[in-house]
Amino acid sequence: MNKQELTALITQLMGTVGQEPTVKGSDYKPTDPGPQQPDTQYHDGDFVEDVTKLDLRKLYLVEQPEQKEAYSRLKERTPARLGCGKAGPRYKTLTMLRFRADHAAAQDAVFSQVPEDFGEKNGMICLQTRCKDKDQYLTRPDMGRCFDEENQKKLKNAISGAPRVQLVVGDGLSSAAIMANAMDCMAAIRDGLKLKGIDTGKAVFVRYCRVGAGDAVGDVTGCELVCVLVGERPGLVTDKSMSAYITYQPHTGVSESSRTVVSNIHAQGTPAVEAGAHIAELIDTILKKKVSGVGLHLEEPR
Repeated sequence: MNKQELTALITQLMGTVGQEPTVKGSDYKPTDPGPQQPDTQYHDGDFVEDVTKLDLRKLYLVEQPEQKEAYSRLKERTPARLGCGKAGPRYKTLTMLRFRADHAAAQDAVFSQVPEDFGEKNGMICLQTRCKDKDQYLTRPDMGRCFDEENQKKLKNAISGAPRVQLVVGDGLSSAAIMANAMDCMAAIRDGLKLKGIDTGKAVFVRYCRVGAGDAVGDVTGCELVCVLVGERPGLVTDKSMSAYITYQPHTGVSESSRTVVSNIHAQGTPAVEAGAHIAELIDTILKKKVSGVGLHLEEPR
């Protein structure tokens, strides 16, 4: 691509900006439901009591920009750290402080725990993988995919027969994601499946959970399909991102390509209730086609 072609492409992109900002293909939604706080205005050099309150989509720190309005419209389409400006060869102080604040929030999400009574309070069967604590969970992913005999027995005694759909909530790598999204998403899934005549039975909460724990649940219960809602590794955009991993005929050793995944479930991505409705549709489709993951897409007409 030569200079003229590149200039034409940039001009075209600038001219098409003006739609609502999106995050990975989903309509932009406010970060939290309920009453919205007015935007915090910032001018270079202002004192900011809480840098996390600033909207990254509107934080434009380049001094004397040539096309500020056009670039600002483009920037509103992503929470990426664009237009940060500089102080000599370095980041501006505000940019560095915001980066450190977001990084701290991500670390807190990983190392914090879902409350001990979370599963019981929400009427779920409470299990724990072979991991004894958070440190072991982070260093031994394999132990987060299986249960000891005590937990296997507990699960088997709690669930009679082989359920058609087994819902599982796992803390994963972000307890904040589960606290913010899991129960709203699960309620939407259940409501959607109920309309289709599909019963989900009693859900399971798994502490120190990896995605593969859903396969271990399949081994014990003999369920036809498992849907695992799990907190994802947090990044610098959000510490509350959750994903759903849906596996048909789950069992230990199933290939990763056999899972259907719905990711970026959070307030700035796909809201929990909207994601739950979509997941219910996916589960119904998977049960009808009797395949999930890559195989499900191969079933689709071209």
